[in-house]
Amino acid sequence: MKLAAELKALEARIGHGFARPELLARAVTHSSMSSPTRKDNQRLEFLGDRVLGLVMAEALLANDKSATEGQLAPRFNALVRKEACADVAREIGLGEALKLGRSEMLSGGRRKQALLGDAMEAVIAAVYLDAGFEVARDMILRLWGDRIGRVEADARDPKTSLQEWAQARGMPPPVYSEVKRAGPDHAPEFTIAVELQNGDRAEAVAGSKRQAEQAAAKALLERLPASG
Repeated sequence: MKLAAELKALEARIGHGFARPELLARAVTHSSMSSPTRKDNQRLEFLGDRVLGLVMAEALLANDKSATEGQLAPRFNALVRKEACADVAREIGLGEALKLGRSEMLSGGRRKQALLGDAMEAVIAAVYLDAGFEVARDMILRLWGDRIGRVEADARDPKTSLQEWAQARGMPPPVYSEVKRAGPDHAPEFTIAVELQNGDRAEAVAGSKRQAEQAAAKALLERLPASG
């Protein structure tokens, strides 16, 4: 009963009422809760990633008719990467509706970037299968909102930006180190630190080393002066 209420609330937040609510139930089911009678969201995640990619490619082409492929590619990557999907998932409270196994629940699975990003892609696929591409596209464009318009400012890779910041000041490249690894093998959680030669340092936690490194670089960049 509680799950049904959570899914109804999620429908309202994404702006789509499902003709086949079992699709949404599957989209929020993590692999830690799968069973022979309960399918998880991994196959939907695969499909949703492709639907999202097509929508964003169309939107970027329409948004800037003079952009080259080299300009479009980083913007596209910024809009479809797991971090962006997880941000949207947090805005719609998707974590509250996730069906997780006990170990994932205890390790804070509802807040994990990888789980949220995967589930967001699965929800996109569920809407696509339930109502078709146009409805899925409308939902994506509504949920991503002004991210598409401001993507050029967000498209730069944080690790690259941090390295350029250091080099412009005569420093060697930033050093990344693994502080801690936690969680089960199927859903690890990495704590990564990044440090500059001058001692400035930041840490971040994510479901992969790459994501944690990017998040740590972004956190450090936000604290650094733009010049000087």
